[in-house]
Amino acid sequence: MPGHNLTVMRVVHTSDWHLGRSFHQVGLLDAQVRFVDFLVELVRAEGVGAVLVSGDVYDRALPSPETVSVLADALTRLVDAGAQVVLTSGNHDSAIRLGFAADLLARAGVHIRSSMAGITTPVVLADEVAVYPLPYLEPAVVGPTLGVAERSHAAVVRAAMDRVRADAAGHALPCIVMAHAFVAGGATSESEREIAVGGVSVVPADVFDGMTYAALGHLHRPQWVREDVAYSGSPLAMSFGEADQVKSVALLDITAHGVSVESIQTPVPRRLAVLRGDLADLLRDPELDWARGAWCRAILTDPVRPLAAYEQLTRRFPDLLSLDFAPRGGGLRSTTRYAARVPSARPELDVCADFLAHVRGGAAATDDERAVLLEALEASRTAQDLASDEGVAQGTADLGGHGDRGVA
Repeated sequence: MPGHNLTVMRVVHTSDWHLGRSFHQVGLLDAQVRFVDFLVELVRAEGVGAVLVSGDVYDRALPSPETVSVLADALTRLVDAGAQVVLTSGNHDSAIRLGFAADLLARAGVHIRSSMAGITTPVVLADEVAVYPLPYLEPAVVGPTLGVAERSHAAVVRAAMDRVRADAAGHALPCIVMAHAFVAGGATSESEREIAVGGVSVVPADVFDGMTYAALGHLHRPQWVREDVAYSGSPLAMSFGEADQVKSVALLDITAHGVSVESIQTPVPRRLAVLRGDLADLLRDPELDWARGAWCRAILTDPVRPLAAYEQLTRRFPDLLSLDFAPRGGGLRSTTRYAARVPSARPELDVCADFLAHVRGGAAATDDERAVLLEALEASRTAQDLASDEGVAQGTADLGGHGDRGVA
């Protein structure tokens, strides 16, 4: 049968492109176009026969026209470079929109699987490798189709994989399964959207038993769950929590006897820097000079929130995108809502001054600041009085009108 004399077929495993995503309000589309350039060149240089994209192709269900154009261009160029492309929908994608014209596109070498239909019909690459693309499986939606009563990702993915294994038993080809799920043993990042709560999202790795390789999507950190189950990770960082990650795609060499995998680093638009310390130290430390050109997150540890911290930091780090405050020795912060902790019947000016002290770590409002707050309160009261007067006047006019009609 085809596959017994297979020497090597090269496949790229990637996922979580999140086309159209922003990084702290900085658009990533230009960087994503550069990633496409990189991927097309990799296909040409390495003789790649297929590119597998395991879900979250788009960042949102309704992508912008510019984002759709980027994907259309990417698919055209990858096919022109000699690769077939297999895409599955993730939890960020609209399955219906991503799957538009899937049958027609398959004739051109672009295979989009975004529904349950055909999960047991593999994409056969060069008569040598069978790829089973599973879209993101929402238990409440696909459970009835799969005959699964339990509302969990583990149950529906296991049921889908039972069907895949039944089909795979009918041939001797190496089998790759694509899935978009949170598989037990994977390490999460802060940028991933929760797909369930209470543990029902976790899928055990043994559901993929019998496959040559499981090409996973959803988690943004490149990682192995076990020797034949892996996440490629996202090609770009989506949060500062990924600052320590080396972004990559997985280059697979598939033989009749197994698969070997090489990580190929992807280009990144900027380095990420997470700077932690007192404001004065962050402004002076010469070892932080490297971060001047990076996208930065600063975490200030001053016991009292410094004034004009953002303005001072951006003079040294122009691309400061996030500023947080974690005072040393502050202990645990109360989780009670601030409004619930304010004593009743306190003067408005004192309430405002206390809140100012609260948000900046305890430093009391100065006399000048209290004067500004008092001015703002008086202006607010004046505006309310004017609005009230206008409402009364309007109400009087309305009543007068009704009265005139009544007398008439």
